[in-house]
Amino acid sequence: MRVIGYLRVSTNEQADSGAGIAAQRSAISAEAARRGWDVEFIEDLGFSAKSMKRPALQAALGTLGRGDVLLVSKMDRLSRSMLDFCTVMQRAQREGWALVALDCPADLTTPSGEAMASIMAAFSQLERRLIGERTKAALAERKAAGVRLGRERVISTDVETRAKALRASGLSIRKVGAALDAEGLHAPGGKPWHAASLSRVLARA
Repeated sequence: MRVIGYLRVSTNEQADSGAGIAAQRSAISAEAARRGWDVEFIEDLGFSAKSMKRPALQAALGTLGRGDVLLVSKMDRLSRSMLDFCTVMQRAQREGWALVALDCPADLTTPSGEAMASIMAAFSQLERRLIGERTKAALAERKAAGVRLGRERVISTDVETRAKALRASGLSIRKVGAALDAEGLHAPGGKPWHAASLSRVLARA
């Protein structure tokens, strides 16, 4: 059985005695001693909890196996996001190792903790769905207001002017596209012109 004590401080927290490395190490050591665990520590110094892409954390997650334990002093040392925390918790359950946060009742080493983990995971899934619905509603509102969604493709004024001039000379849209390609005035990304995208360019005032 391997017990990893995970320690993290952001740059702003390093001077905070309540969130500092020494305080976290002390809390984890006391709990490990109480349970009779030998703990090894890993540290992410100067990393915020906004992203899970932290070198020590990712290394630990990659090495934990069945029966092992990841021990943190507080949930927010692992992540400030309940979604991220529950994602790690579900990974622990799937892979057979335990996640223990000293300030969290979801202790995967106990039956009651596993039950609490399931409840937290259910609320995490609900939060994901609510975020998705709010995002869809916001996008629909912006679309209804006439806001163009997605990344705008940049077409130079010279290309647009040339395309309109060719069209005004009597060429069909397909022939305008062929002429632009022949002149090296390709569509965004260096791709050949398609009638649909060229029509949108020509329709601009």
